[in-house]
Amino acid sequence: MKPINLKEKHALFSKQWHPHQIAMVDDMQVILAKIKDEFVWHSHENEDELFQVLKGTLHMKFRDRTEIVKEGELIVVPKGVEHCPSTENGEEVHLLLFEKKNTAHTGDVQHEMTQTHYPKI
Repeated sequence: MKPINLKEKHALFSKQWHPHQIAMVDDMQVILAKIKDEFVWHSHENEDELFQVLKGTLHMKFRDRTEIVKEGELIVVPKGVEHCPSTENGEEVHLLLFEKKNTAHTGDVQHEMTQTHYPKI
């Protein structure tokens, strides 16, 4: 049991849209990610997802609206809700995510951006 420095962990990788696991809490994983531009429209049928913005501004797109999530804020996407995380104007956003270990990166959607393994750092 040691503290985890989120800035130091984020500095260990540069690839965007490629989550990295930093901790486990029961069957939940704590993940760091860097994102830029638009991701893939998807949903998670059986899992909620928590996105906390550590740096930048996240634009969480839903089919009927877009929620702006600023640094220091978080948003929970309920299971079954289609969403598309994105950023604007080429900004790289740093995120902390909290989700069940078996949550598929892009739900049932298979895309070139889909990751099946989250390295532990």
